[in-house]
Amino acid sequence: MLARLFPHPLLSLVIVAVWVLLANGPAASSLAMGLLLGLVLPLLTRPFWPERPRVRAPLTVIEYGLIVLFDICVANLQVAYLILFRRPESLRSRFVVVPLDTRVPEAIVTLAGTITMTPGTVSCDVSADGRALLVHALDVDDPDRLVATIKGRYERRLVEIFG
Repeated sequence: MLARLFPHPLLSLVIVAVWVLLANGPAASSLAMGLLLGLVLPLLTRPFWPERPRVRAPLTVIEYGLIVLFDICVANLQVAYLILFRRPESLRSRFVVVPLDTRVPEAIVTLAGTITMTPGTVSCDVSADGRALLVHALDVDDPDRLVATIKGRYERRLVEIFG
């Protein structure tokens, strides 16, 4: 019965937490609205999730989140420097294809979202077979190093998390 009411308990918790954070505080009204959303949204989206994604390494999720937050902060500074102190014609923006080792859709979506959230990079496309991700970067001197960074910092951990 509980599984029918909360088909995705982790998603429900994340929805409640995000709602309370967006409301700038744990007031009773924002907590009540977060709980309502955390209950209703997973129920409405249940048909689109035939199986629950399995999180195999919960501690790695925390590590991944901290690394992403750190990388976003560093990338903000790097992009600010590029915008303020570099001439636009000196930027080496380009598209880079990142081959993927994972085939798990949740891992691919999380990787694409992470790349897009990091200033200076954006995920543009996933290949039809799910084996590569097209990434645009604002300033890249070595595309192979960018691919190695994405695979080493993000994809490796997502493979641990989602299997």
